[in-house]
Formats: sequence, structure tokens, C-alpha cells
Amino acid sequence: VQLQASGGGLVQAGGSLRLSCAASGRTFSRYNMGWFRQAPGKEREFVSAIRWIGGGTLYADSVKDRFTISRDNARNTVYLQMNNLKPEDTAIYSCAATAGVKGLDLLQSKSVYDYWGQGTLVTVSS
Repeated sequence: VQLQASGGGLVQAGGSLRLSCAASGRTFSRYNMGWFRQAPGKEREFVSAIRWIGGGTLYADSVKDRFTISRDNARNTVYLQMNNLKPEDTAIYSCAATAGVKGLDLLQSKSVYDYWGQGTLVTVSS
């Protein structure tokens, strides 16, 4: 599976962006998908995940109620709608994929993912 993230940019605090992650391959619908971010000088951290079975979703506390993850299996794409952006959301956002039946809690871990895409930079100005 090859992943390509897009949609990043510069936005003012309070604004919105929608990130997209396009995947290659015919079995996209069987992959759990995650979004992670890495701010300058910080570790990569979990943002959100969506399971392939049941479509359950999970969010980091810092983005809950502001970000929404979704997927369109017909388009082999996962989205991250980001609203009410804050300067602390500034980071490189990357998408990742892992197959199999996995619990949502497990999908918070970077080590679970088998495939990673190049990131897209999100900059939120105050």
C-alpha cells in the first residue's frame, strides 16, 4: 500500500482544513487508517484512527470535538476534517495503514502501522 497525504497549508487560528490520504491498492477497505502528527522538536503523536471493520473512530484528547476522521472506500481515501484550529496544531501530519482486526486502543500506537505516507504540513498562525 502506498499512501499520499495532501491538504495541508497555512491557516489562521479558528480556521479549518481538510487533509486527504490517498491509498493505492485494491484492498484499502480492509485497512485500519490512522493520522499522526509531529511538531518541531517533538515526538510523533497520535491524532485519530478509523477501523476498517465497523468504522469505529478514536481521537486524541487534544483534538476531540474539533477533528473528524472519515473514509471513502470507493475513492481509497481517508480524510481528516480539522476545525477550530489552534497554533498548537501546527505540525507535519502523516497517514498510516495497518491491516487486520485491531482494537481502537491499539491503533494509537505508531508501531502497529505497516505503511506510512509522506506528511503534509499544517501551519496555524495566531
